[in-house]
Amino acid sequence: MSLQVSDKLQGLRGDVFGGLTAAVVALPLSLAFGVASGLGAIEGLYSAVVVGMLAALLGGSRTQISGPTAPLSVAMAVVFVDYADGDLAKALAIVVMAGIIQVLLGALRLGSFVAYTPYAVVSGFTSAVGVIIIVVQVLPFFGTEVALGGALKSLRSWPDAVANIDPSALALGLITLAVCIFWPGQLKRYLPPSVAALIIGTLAGVLWLSNAPTIGEVPTGLPDIHTPELVLGDLGSALAAAVTLALLGSINSLLTARVADSLTRESHDPNRELMGVGLANVLVAFVGGVPGAGATSCTVANVRAGGRSRASGVLCATILAALVLGLGRYVDSIPHAVLAGILIKIGFDIIDWRYLSHIHRVPRENVVVLALTLGLSIISDLVIAVAVGLVVAALTGARQVERLELDKVISTPLLDMTFLADPEADDEDDDDPFAGLNLDLDDDDADPFAARCGLLSLRGSFTAASSTRLFKVINHDMAEHEVVIFDFTDTVHIDDSAALAIGQLADTARDADTQCIVMGMSGMTGTSLHALNVLREIPEDHFVESLDEARVIAKRLLD
Repeated sequence: MSLQVSDKLQGLRGDVFGGLTAAVVALPLSLAFGVASGLGAIEGLYSAVVVGMLAALLGGSRTQISGPTAPLSVAMAVVFVDYADGDLAKALAIVVMAGIIQVLLGALRLGSFVAYTPYAVVSGFTSAVGVIIIVVQVLPFFGTEVALGGALKSLRSWPDAVANIDPSALALGLITLAVCIFWPGQLKRYLPPSVAALIIGTLAGVLWLSNAPTIGEVPTGLPDIHTPELVLGDLGSALAAAVTLALLGSINSLLTARVADSLTRESHDPNRELMGVGLANVLVAFVGGVPGAGATSCTVANVRAGGRSRASGVLCATILAALVLGLGRYVDSIPHAVLAGILIKIGFDIIDWRYLSHIHRVPRENVVVLALTLGLSIISDLVIAVAVGLVVAALTGARQVERLELDKVISTPLLDMTFLADPEADDEDDDDPFAGLNLDLDDDDADPFAARCGLLSLRGSFTAASSTRLFKVINHDMAEHEVVIFDFTDTVHIDDSAALAIGQLADTARDADTQCIVMGMSGMTGTSLHALNVLREIPEDHFVESLDEARVIAKRLLD
């Protein structure tokens, strides 16, 4: 009994330390991501509180900390400017739609499939987010206002920013960035670099470089309630943006949950996670907050500090809520350049350097997908980039699947002298390779290597990816034989497209007077091949279960 009490106290202690540590890490990141989203610093804290609390209570991971993240903050900036035209009510309506989509994904038990997004798309998008954060935050780093509208608009503003550098802002940005980079490793366990940079940078701005632009007055207390609004005519473009937000948030949450699982040796429920964070994103829109997802850095900090239950996530959100209610007079003194320095370091870390450093070893198709996603994210917008990346990845993935599936099509010519020989011929005829055959051995034209029968074995799975090439490959082999045996003994799966291609092959063979024998169809019950009845034109007595039975039918057909 005392041992159980001790374990519970130890677990509670770990959750308390985990929640405190996660809150310390989440505070500067939430402020920075709120600014990056274009909604405001305090809106980032609203997200950390609402999304963090609801995801901790309703999500599918016991140890994950949720809140605003870099991908979603950048995506929200694009949605706010490009898809909502700066209309907050419309932008929040898109966030509500994204949350509903996430709830539906979880309710339909599609959480596991969201994690199947190709890594080349994830890497390209993640690296693009890092680049966009750096490009956009260079402006406040130099002391000018952020240019809403994406990376290209920010790049166009660089010359003016360089010509009108604010020395105080630049100094604060450099100090903050230096603290983030060179903060001693021994101190990281007690004070994360981002928190140290926020404290040191803000103190330097208050006590020394007070001329640098600051966040300014922010509201305190409970947030105002917002009413998301959307005109019916804007539903099409809003839906595309909402789907992208939902996918990005889902991938972000599920990947972070997998990181937490690797640290705790537990497993999360992906469908419950999507429903929990989706509902949180629906509600956060009504307080004007930034959409959120699983925050990897906060989650890792929570687990390493001892957090092992939902209590740590609830405590983290509670601490941030207490700060929101009385933090306003302290937050308004934080210089923009300090948050810009923190974000530039975050942007640099977000870039997938490990994958990019091995890009020369990556298959060419994956490089194309990564380059398209990365390039379009920067020059166009994240919504289009992710959509194009997923489509191109699906096409290149289908091409790779096609190669794998066609490798499982085994064409074997069956020599007449071996396949058509009488297996019950007398032993004294064993030395005669033509025993049991109806061949005229005195005929000079008799070909000992004749193979009038061919065996086509379809082993494994066959889908739409290989259906077109499947027809061409098999049709070429069929033309070389008078009798073709389709062997489905080792076939695992055939989808509708592949089944129709096989049916077309059978029809083509009939038109060319090539006889078909089907072997091993008993295992195809319940598949598309059986359901679509594509082999209905083949006589019933041509369906066999063994090669011996096929031999009997083949000899009869050839005779």
